Amino acid sequence: MRIRTLIVDDEALARRGIRQHLAAESDIEVVGECSDGLAAIDAIAALQPDLVFLDISMPEADGFDVVAAVG
Repeated sequence: MRIRTLIVDDEALARRGIRQHLAAESDIEVVGECSDGLAAIDAIAALQPDLVFLDISMPEADGFDVVAAVG
């Protein structure tokens, strides 16, 4: 079983670093990346990931706003 994972961070370098670390894990499948909280809310609803790497400090909607929106 693969763990479907979404990466959310407003910094491209941080997203790339997380993706590189996860590439070594055979049971992780990165199903998407988002650069802001509003896109993350939509992506979580659409993709239904098992795991989300979620940055807390982002413009517009931060990580706490995302958690509040998706439950």
